[in-house]
Amino acid sequence: MKGYIQVYTGKGKGKTTACLGLAVRAAGAGLKVYIAQFLKNGEYSETKALSRFENITIEQFGMGKFVRGCPSEEEIAAGKAGYKKLCDILKEAKHDVVIVEEGNVAVMCNIISEKELLDLMDMKPDTVELVITGRGATKAVLEKADLVTEMQEIKHYYQKGVSARIGIEK
Repeated sequence: MKGYIQVYTGKGKGKTTACLGLAVRAAGAGLKVYIAQFLKNGEYSETKALSRFENITIEQFGMGKFVRGCPSEEEIAAGKAGYKKLCDILKEAKHDVVIVEEGNVAVMCNIISEKELLDLMDMKPDTVELVITGRGATKAVLEKADLVTEMQEIKHYYQKGVSARIGIEK
């Protein structure tokens, strides 16, 4: 099977939900999935659910804090470790689907460079489906991708003060 590069970006809700749905679909078809979550650290509903699949591996490479301005040295170190692991995963070519969750945000926050993200796209084996999520995808990333979906926020209950709910947003 030929693998493509998918990018889910935009300011609207649903980027992580879309890539996790794809991961479940791929696992159901017997494919092996690797998910690297940049910026995240801790237990989320999706990490609990995905741990039940023997053919999905999910790893977190962040401090679990919202990054504003300059990321901490610890956040950068965690992101660099995630980048190195992604390079190794792609070179090994043992996974059918590789998901780089919040990869675009890692670039926006200067945790990894745009060049590093483009290099990941270049090193993708032909048989691997590579999925990159996060708002703020750069023009170069959008151009290199085979499929781009932009999530657009039209209306959101956050604007009325509704906090993230367990099982829906977290």
